[in-house]
Amino acid sequence: MAKILTGGVGKVEVAETVKQLGLDGVEVTVSSDMDAAMKLRAGQADYFLGTCHTGAGASLGVLVGLMGQPACHTFGRSVPAADEVDALLADGKKVFGFSMDQIDAIAPLLARAIAARG
Repeated sequence: MAKILTGGVGKVEVAETVKQLGLDGVEVTVSSDMDAAMKLRAGQADYFLGTCHTGAGASLGVLVGLMGQPACHTFGRSVPAADEVDALLADGKKVFGFSMDQIDAIAPLLARAIAARG
């Protein structure tokens, strides 16, 4: 079971978007940034999806500081291709940031890629 935490300005919207997909093997929970970092570091969660207005800074600020840049990736305001998401997951990225106006495109893409990894 992959445990996804959501945070940032659109954390509720991201969680609802992922839940509506009905993916097997994916559990999603709304979280604060600090709680998410602690759970990721302790192995109590697997991924974090954070949102802010630009997707460039506040979506991951706390997580970058506590998890380190190598675990994090921000899409900013761009929508990635599925193969880019797969490559990021294969590279060990666990923390993703994106802008609120990209929730409908990026949250399902990330959730499906995470579910496909088992």
